[in-house]
Amino acid sequence: MADTYIEWFENLTNRDVPSVGGKNASLGEMIRALKEKGIAVPDGFATTAEAYRSFIADNNLGEEIRQRIQDLKDGRKPLDTVGREIRRLIRQGTIPAGIGDQIVQAYRELCKRFGKDEVDVAVRSSATAEDLPDASFAGQQETFLNIRGDHDVLEAVKNCYASLFTDRAISYRTEKNFDHLQIALSAGVQKMVRSDRASSGVMFSVDTETGFPDVVVINAAWGLGENVVQGTVTPDEYRAFKPLLNDATCKPIIEKSLGEKEKKMIYATGGSKTTKNVETTQKERESFVLSDEEILRLSRWAKLIEEHYGRAMDMEWAKDGDSGELFIVQARPETVQSQKTAATMKSYSLKEHGERLAEGLAIGEAIATGKVQKIRNAENIGRFEEGSILITEMTDPDWVPIMKKAAGIVTEHGGRTSHAAIVSRELGIPAIVGATHVLDRLEDGQEVTMSCAEGDTGYVYKGKLDFDAQDIDLSDIPRTRTQIMMNIAEPAAAFRWWRLPCAGIGLARMEFIINNAIKCHPMALIEYDKLEDEEAKQRIADITRGYEDKSEFFTQQLARGIAKIGASQYPNSVIVRMSDFKTNEYAELIGGQAYEPKEANPMLGFRGASRYYSDAYRPGFALECEAIRRVREEIGLDNVVVMIPFCRSPVEADKVLEVMASYGLRRGENGLQVYVMAEIPSNIILAEQFSERFDGFSIGSNDLTQLVLGVDRDSAQLSKLFDEQDEAVTTMIEMLIQKAHRKKRKVGICGQAPSDHPEFAAFLVRAGIDSISLNPDSVIKVTRRVAEVEREMGRMRKSA
Repeated sequence: MADTYIEWFENLTNRDVPSVGGKNASLGEMIRALKEKGIAVPDGFATTAEAYRSFIADNNLGEEIRQRIQDLKDGRKPLDTVGREIRRLIRQGTIPAGIGDQIVQAYRELCKRFGKDEVDVAVRSSATAEDLPDASFAGQQETFLNIRGDHDVLEAVKNCYASLFTDRAISYRTEKNFDHLQIALSAGVQKMVRSDRASSGVMFSVDTETGFPDVVVINAAWGLGENVVQGTVTPDEYRAFKPLLNDATCKPIIEKSLGEKEKKMIYATGGSKTTKNVETTQKERESFVLSDEEILRLSRWAKLIEEHYGRAMDMEWAKDGDSGELFIVQARPETVQSQKTAATMKSYSLKEHGERLAEGLAIGEAIATGKVQKIRNAENIGRFEEGSILITEMTDPDWVPIMKKAAGIVTEHGGRTSHAAIVSRELGIPAIVGATHVLDRLEDGQEVTMSCAEGDTGYVYKGKLDFDAQDIDLSDIPRTRTQIMMNIAEPAAAFRWWRLPCAGIGLARMEFIINNAIKCHPMALIEYDKLEDEEAKQRIADITRGYEDKSEFFTQQLARGIAKIGASQYPNSVIVRMSDFKTNEYAELIGGQAYEPKEANPMLGFRGASRYYSDAYRPGFALECEAIRRVREEIGLDNVVVMIPFCRSPVEADKVLEVMASYGLRRGENGLQVYVMAEIPSNIILAEQFSERFDGFSIGSNDLTQLVLGVDRDSAQLSKLFDEQDEAVTTMIEMLIQKAHRKKRKVGICGQAPSDHPEFAAFLVRAGIDSISLNPDSVIKVTRRVAEVEREMGRMRKSA
């Protein structure tokens, strides 16, 4: 009806976008369709597009706005002048009595529903062209928090109308060819969640960097949610694995990263401002915002919302500090990853490395080079030079025009859902957010390389480094009898390559997780109180902040790193090799000097299986086993297979398996498979005996080659003698495959050789190998070669 200027959320559905905009229609849709499934959405109402149009007409603003837009198009006035003039005209207008009366009446009804004289509300802008699947209007209009009373609600509605003409909104609509006067604005008046006394944040039902569809990503900070949305704080980040969320026996949280959470937004009392920022306490900074149960509840909600809408979703959530309840306060379609085609992917890799100058969270997967241009505030954005690397504290929608000109963006604050992160994804340029003190570490004009192609962490390197960028065509990949698997160096890389057609992961190296995420020697964590090295002790204290039990830090970080890799290929097998540092490498871990002997030849020394049952390292191995147990039994990723490296004899195998069983990893229980690396001649000579103890073999071609040929794999002088395709090596491999198959054991290879030499892969196929595990960038090339060899073998069998 023409005289209906408000609609209650519970009466709205997604079909009402033309009347109340995407944001408010979505709130109504969730209340109507998902409330019975346990998803809580705060109550409220929306003003209609008709109310906005009536306001514009009654105040005779249509022609005034049209003229100023024309001034902008014709170049008579700049954008900032046009936007300021239109906003002033709207704020000076008067809400017609018929509209104002309905808004006030609805607000009073909302107060009555909550039993308060003046209920606190959030007044949010919802444009009738926003939150479409192919266009993100996020951040274009304003939200006003902690609004109370009839007068202030009406003023907030009018301010929402004015925000339809922020500079960034005008600029965005112009770029997307939306008619400024055909778009209307609805104001959503929603009961405030008292997250100022608790927490809030943003949530995606897809991995925001890689498009991996099976995770929920949650960002969380203390206080009201504007700081997370605007990127003014570095929030906590959590990931949950969607396929296991409905299994009550699992706790599928695969990542928990502690953010700085430098400040929080709370209610302001007295004065004209309704909110203010205050510094967080040290305890708040060192504590996770959400409990595991809350992470799982929000993740289940995200999955339900995604299933209801039939697409990846971008949501905002809030926790009420008075009641302890969680709420969804917004939901809109995700507009970046959902628009990408699954048929192609672009791969970037550095060809050289330089000095690291700064690091933060990597946004996107690209690499960029350019000159640094530091801009500390929006007043100076006019001097930005196209093609530079933009370095700043944070961005907001006013920065978009220069962000489009940047080769890359680095901000001191923010998380994966900050403005800088969202916009850089839309623009397809790399960004690094939460790079602490980057403004102090870089100089204007210096040449740098920023890399987001190395996992979750993005790095700024000194100088312009050479890098490679290639398009990978994923269409028309042949199927092979031989299983093609991947070698994965560290957890974040697993998500980068999820689109590749693989049968799982043939080698995930535990030591990479320890080295990159934990950085501390496990024995130094276990015996933290006994450490005599004060410097190491302080570094461990800094790294493990928030953990009273230092051993628990090791176990949790390792378990979640493994889980992330396991999730990337679920339910396909993911083979995780237990730690295989050499003593000199272990000594480089923080606190490691006190626990590692000096060896003349660490390559042949105290490594692999020999450590696991020794008194010197057995407690550290116990932590590794506990991490695996949690991944399989608590998180629920039972596709994880354990692999034992450098196992010299069947007697040693028995000792390792006995120790594993004592720590809750008994081969065969709960489907646990245990593989052994085939990298020592004894593994092949005694393959029948090893087959009785293990479920399969994985050939480590580097170690096997050096031990068969007696050539140090690291010796430059002997590099010409190091050849994985030497007849002695290939004979050993053929021997292993024959012996293992007689015992019905599978044989794979995870060494470097098949990635470097397609012909070596061809030899393996002819020898009957069951699986070949490759570096990700070699998967397509080698898969095609394997398919070709299998076709040749098929033709030969037929002709025979």
